[in-house]
Amino acid sequence: MSDDRHDELIALARASAPRPVVLVDGRSGSGKSTIARELAEGLDAQLVRMDDLYPGWDGLERGSRDVHDLVLAASGPRWQRWDWTADRPAEWHELDVSRPLVIEGCGALSRANRALASFGIWVELDDATRKIRALARDGDEYAPHWDRWAAQEDAFIARENPRDLADVVIER
Repeated sequence: MSDDRHDELIALARASAPRPVVLVDGRSGSGKSTIARELAEGLDAQLVRMDDLYPGWDGLERGSRDVHDLVLAASGPRWQRWDWTADRPAEWHELDVSRPLVIEGCGALSRANRALASFGIWVELDDATRKIRALARDGDEYAPHWDRWAAQEDAFIARENPRDLADVVIER
């Protein structure tokens, strides 16, 4: 992301609320993690990566609901890390309600979540490039699950239409 675009996104997020809550969504491999990390640094925000809380390879819907129920709508926001190696829940992480928050992952930008956030970003990238990037990043562990995960993304996108919920669409 260019420096100008980076600064513009930080300014827009900052202007969205006294305590910005930013949702960064897009399909696997689109580049949302990089954008979210840069935003979190620029806002001095807490960063919740949905990859850390999806409960396994069939967990996109549950992850999206957990963002709503445990992080955004909760009086004591927190999230539970998923231990991918042991295939079970792990430790809990408390969030500071006074600090800005960036939540990144496919499923972040649902209608219910958007109603509780101040700013939404959708990241778009063509399918072929996304797949190359995702498999280069996660390799053999992700390859057997690509189609399974993509089907969950398809269902979420068809139901929630996150692109239309976004304040900004980034085409990469």
